[in-house]
Amino acid sequence: MKLAGLIAAALVLASGAAARSDSDLTVFAASSLTDSFPKIDGSATYSFAGSNTLEAQIRQGAPADVFASANTKLPNGLYGDHRCSKPVVFTRNTLVVIVPRRNPAHIHRVGDLGRRGVKLVIAAKGVPVGTYTLRVLKRLHLLRILPNVVSRETDVREVLAKVALGEADAGFVYSTDARTVPRMVRTFTIPARGQPNVRYGICVVAGAPHKDAAKAFVKRVLSKAGQRILISYGFLPRR
Repeated sequence: MKLAGLIAAALVLASGAAARSDSDLTVFAASSLTDSFPKIDGSATYSFAGSNTLEAQIRQGAPADVFASANTKLPNGLYGDHRCSKPVVFTRNTLVVIVPRRNPAHIHRVGDLGRRGVKLVIAAKGVPVGTYTLRVLKRLHLLRILPNVVSRETDVREVLAKVALGEADAGFVYSTDARTVPRMVRTFTIPARGQPNVRYGICVVAGAPHKDAAKAFVKRVLSKAGQRILISYGFLPRR
């Protein structure tokens, strides 16, 4: 792929911008849902970013109707502060290690990330995928590899873009994100003992401008049709 194509791919992968439509319904959703959610409801207006960024915007009064997070901690926190409805788990995911397709650092397993000179990119602390990554490293007794981290990104798609473009030797992303660029990255599984319990939570934002539409959207996500779409993108059943 030519450089221009790679840059274009990176811009597509970086999902901080909103996906606009003519709908009045506004959904704040984790960047890992960028591809799947519009297939569930193509009429909504979406804002995809790191879940922690979206949660902060909701606390600051952003006019969101629905919040779909890559963890349950953030929506539960909003619920505890009476800022959203009681969250429900709507899907699950797994973490994987990705490397550029040509794999210049010759990484073949998680333990190789600790080798001298390896450039590792992860999401920042507080971003769900960043928190999950630290949990993996702690469970596998690999916190010693953290000095190899060269950048900490604001969402999972930025991690994916950095590795896909060869700006890093490896990164931790959700398996669903790795599936979006199979020609640009290779994937390595994480040992089961290190795999975190990745659960996504969804809620209706308190004071949502379009509460009935927001409730209907949540029902669509939880419906059999919505769940089939999520599974087709590599997500795991909610239970």
